[in-house]
Amino acid sequence: MRDGRDVQGYGALAATVLLWSSFALSSRAIGTSSLTEADAALVRFAVPLLVLAPLLPRTLRALVRERTATVALVLVGGLPHYLLFALGARLTTAGLTGLLVPGTVPLFVTLLLLGRQPVPPRRVAALAAIVAGVAASATMIDAGASAAGIAVLLLAGAAWAVYTLGLQRTWLQPLEIAVTVAAVSTLGALTAALTGAMPSHLLTGAVRPGDLLGFALLQGIGTGLLSTLCYAYAVRRLGSSIAAVGGALSPVVTALVAIPLFGEALGLGLTVALVLVVAGVYVFNTAPRKSRRARRTPGFSGELVGA
Repeated sequence: MRDGRDVQGYGALAATVLLWSSFALSSRAIGTSSLTEADAALVRFAVPLLVLAPLLPRTLRALVRERTATVALVLVGGLPHYLLFALGARLTTAGLTGLLVPGTVPLFVTLLLLGRQPVPPRRVAALAAIVAGVAASATMIDAGASAAGIAVLLLAGAAWAVYTLGLQRTWLQPLEIAVTVAAVSTLGALTAALTGAMPSHLLTGAVRPGDLLGFALLQGIGTGLLSTLCYAYAVRRLGSSIAAVGGALSPVVTALVAIPLFGEALGLGLTVALVLVVAGVYVFNTAPRKSRRARRTPGFSGELVGA
């Protein structure tokens, strides 16, 4: 029975890695589709909102009991993070997009908590490897990536770190978090499109049905629902360390798939960056943690990437 559960856990983890990679790859493809960033955001958040709509009353009751500051931290992981991710993907490559955002989250979380908790030497070494990997990614400027794009991706990583801290503080349950982020982000994207703050082809009927269906499946269902459920299942079956380390393989998968899909090259700069960042994430997530009480939702990991 144990072996069966392990097989199911590794299957869920493999599905998570593929879904996270599909998020980075599909975000990179926004520029070649008939959707704008606002359209893609609407699809990404409106689809899971429709699926989880029956949970809205329960979520509203839970939000009344939650602190406003904590809710604000959680919401940073919605539309703000998505738009930064999409813009960074347009200005760089799929390989860098899949690497820099999830890879720098441990670094930014540590910086945000600097002085509040000690950082073990092993994690310091891991963070140094991540910083070195980010520096190596700079060699790709003018080779499919721009300095502005790399900077935007780093901001997206910082936004996800803020979201991660919000997850650690909130009493909201996972599905309540998903409903909250999806509802507010949908309203934000819709407002931006209706007011003309961001262009929209979806509202004018200029979107190709195939593009709409593809993004609804990959980002709305895949990233919005399935990746979260698969990752949570993998954590339960395999433990958080194995799941986190397995999740670190997502940038590698993204970079490899981007070669035939977008014609990107796996050059020396990206290879070095991949090795350093993935190694840093591996060491960071496998470093021993001191036992401490934390306000974390039971059974929910705050290390998810790509929502």
